[in-house]
Amino acid sequence: MSEFNDLLRQSGLTREQAAEELGVSARTVRRYETGQTQPRPRDLRVLKGLVAAGARPIAKPTAIPFRFIDLFAGIGGLRLGFEAIGGRCVFTSEWDQGARTTYSLNFRDNHELGGDIREFSKDPSKIPEHDVLLAGFPCQPFSIAGVSKKNSLNRPHGFLCDTQGTLFFDAAQIIAHRRPAAFVLENVKNLERHDGGTTFRTIINVLKNELGYHVQHRVISSEPWVPQKRERIFIVGFREPSEFDFDALEIPNAKTRPKLKDILQPHDEVDPKYTLTPRLWQYLQDYKAKHQAKGNGFGYSLFGPEDVARTLSARYYKDGSEVLIEQPGERPRRLTPLECARLMGFDRGDRRWRIEVSDTQAYRQFGNAVVVPVVEFIAKAIEPHIRKAIGQPNQAERAPHVVPVITRPDRSAVAA
Repeated sequence: MSEFNDLLRQSGLTREQAAEELGVSARTVRRYETGQTQPRPRDLRVLKGLVAAGARPIAKPTAIPFRFIDLFAGIGGLRLGFEAIGGRCVFTSEWDQGARTTYSLNFRDNHELGGDIREFSKDPSKIPEHDVLLAGFPCQPFSIAGVSKKNSLNRPHGFLCDTQGTLFFDAAQIIAHRRPAAFVLENVKNLERHDGGTTFRTIINVLKNELGYHVQHRVISSEPWVPQKRERIFIVGFREPSEFDFDALEIPNAKTRPKLKDILQPHDEVDPKYTLTPRLWQYLQDYKAKHQAKGNGFGYSLFGPEDVARTLSARYYKDGSEVLIEQPGERPRRLTPLECARLMGFDRGDRRWRIEVSDTQAYRQFGNAVVVPVVEFIAKAIEPHIRKAIGQPNQAERAPHVVPVITRPDRSAVAA
């Protein structure tokens, strides 16, 4: 990587933002990146200065800064919310290479990105001390779509899914070892109902009874913040008793909620490649008609500028059928990656989100992500309680430190 590209990555600036800072065109910045043109010494000095000063302010100074770790980080949605209240990320773990690429482009870090969390749960001492643990542990084993797919293939799901379902226990092992003042976990709404509620009861039992945390949870929809109905469950735990009351938290109820027109690009700026091909559009229409004849609700969903979209999923790259956008002409189109970034709240207000992966990767990343404004809302609500918790002594430090043994569910018992 050239010095210019390295500085640009560290600055967190988009190509357009860098062009404005350097007094050149975005095309010139692109030529700097590709090596077609050598940057002026002045340009390198400006970028170095921006990196040193922090080109994108991450958080306002706080009286008591706190440290957090970002597990199953994806592209960093949880991190954005907790940086906004003054947190400093000291450790990141994400195994997917495409997500790691996007994460690295958008965050200036003083630490290397960790990979598979299981390598760290085996020896949690590798993870630095922290005050708050964030973890959006994989949701596919518990989602309605994930369960349906695995049932059809006669494959295990939930805690019986070796590759993903047991990863909650790796996070629990880290909590057991490091005893952070608080944690925030995120997953799909269906986690509460999975396996008749057994899965969720097991998780809460581990957090409350085996780890001894004071735990609350709540399902929150993203509709007050973005034009998308996306319901997710958030689990908040404090090591010591806290006055935080998740149920009492008032969700914004604005008279005018966001609509798709707020995030859609102008029609003349959308590449024609996002318009469905005649063959795919005909297939989707036939598929929907077939299921309607059977009384089923399966099929594509079409939205206009005044609508609120369905949940964006990680499978969006396949055909875009869950959120198709009406447009002039005979065929609808997919959302663009930039529109997905806006729909998920990553590209919002003064914040610009760099997307330099393939469309397929981008769709997967946004479909697996959290809605950032929702996390920002929750983080702001619990901020005073986090700061109070940081000032409280750790009970585990006042007594001989014994790391609890996290009990994984017996596979045969759960299967029965």
